[in-house]
Amino acid sequence: PALRRLAHNLLAQYQKGTRPVRDWRTTTNVAIDLMVYAILSVDEKNQVLTTYIWYRQHWTDEFLKWDPAHFDNLTQISLPIESIWVPDILINEFVDVGKSPHVPYVYVSHHGEVQNLKPIQVMTACSLDIYNFPFDVQNCSLTFTSWLHHIRDINLSLWRQPELVKFDRSVFMNQGEWELLYVLSHFQEFSVKSSDSYAEMKFYVVIRRRPLFYAVSLLLPSIFLMVMDIGGFYLPPHSGERVSFKITLLLGYSVFLIIVSDTLPATAVGTPLIGIYFVVCMALLVISLTETILIVRLVHKQDLQPHVPEWVKHLLLERATVLLCVRDRKKFSQSRTQSLDLSRQVENNDSTAKLTPYSCEDPRECGAVGGMRSSLAFAGRMEGSAALQEVLRETTAIRQLLEKREEFRDIAREWLQVGYVLDVLLFRVYLAAVLAYSITLGTLWSVWRDA
Repeated sequence: PALRRLAHNLLAQYQKGTRPVRDWRTTTNVAIDLMVYAILSVDEKNQVLTTYIWYRQHWTDEFLKWDPAHFDNLTQISLPIESIWVPDILINEFVDVGKSPHVPYVYVSHHGEVQNLKPIQVMTACSLDIYNFPFDVQNCSLTFTSWLHHIRDINLSLWRQPELVKFDRSVFMNQGEWELLYVLSHFQEFSVKSSDSYAEMKFYVVIRRRPLFYAVSLLLPSIFLMVMDIGGFYLPPHSGERVSFKITLLLGYSVFLIIVSDTLPATAVGTPLIGIYFVVCMALLVISLTETILIVRLVHKQDLQPHVPEWVKHLLLERATVLLCVRDRKKFSQSRTQSLDLSRQVENNDSTAKLTPYSCEDPRECGAVGGMRSSLAFAGRMEGSAALQEVLRETTAIRQLLEKREEFRDIAREWLQVGYVLDVLLFRVYLAAVLAYSITLGTLWSVWRDA
């Protein structure tokens, strides 16, 4: 058969141990091509990228030429790869041998052109930058070069045009976490310590992470907890429920961070921006809880609270209420105090009148009746003086107790007004800080994603 005769004729005197050129000064040009089939895994901690590629080599073997007319017009034959010379093209970034299938044959044309096509699972070292996780874009290089032969023996070139290689996604499996953007190619020469130059063909595989899963599972729950924290400011500060609500949110966020700690990529290079985002959100929750504890402590009613200082009243009840567009509670407090003073004066007048029941309008009547009344009153005055003095003492003590209680109520009411105004002020400052932080973070992520 023609195939057997051709194979025997080609391999009978073939020497696979030497470079297939008749003149040793002739350079063997190896054209290579690459197509990315799948992104298998990205190990951020170990800085390793695992890809599955279709790799093709093309070179000319001067000892594998024949005349098709002598072999039944055969123009192409497949030969065992172990029987012919193969260039020692390796990938510099190799860190481990992947599970690549073994292809035992190569195609040889009658002009001596050899085509070696094989799929390779590539595990390469790559400098992964996860600062923008989950909106990160990675650029990993695959450098093909001859490990032994310098550029005078083996030179490298690109099989296809760079534009065709760049946007070729015909075989890429586009259903995983990573999306292939493009593949750049670049040829260069390099030398080590001024020795002979070597040819290199670099392929830059640019991939982008799909952030939808991480946005739904990481960002949205965190945003919901922050919104609930902002909504907790509308609880009355004197009720005491706000403290327990804030503590519950803080505990929930701590559990959430423990759950997502396994999801975040771990690397010794740096902390991703989303990790900083979680830490800042945790700090904001702690600040919110601290503010709540301060306000509750301020408005809590105590019998030993001092009066509100005048400078506090001036700053919070006069200036801050105008700036925050809050209703001025100081006027209400003053009017209430004036009414209390007026009622006290009325009570004083009534008590004075009750203590002098034997009064008259006409002096002559007092003179006529005075003798009879004085004689009757003198007899009863001695008997009731002791009981009357006891009643007066008890009444005075009760009145002093009521006045002191009312004073304590006024003090507590003043501190409550100060607490409400201060709560509104701190809430608006906290809300402004959260909004500024959110806008800054969103802008940075958008800029980095577009870049």
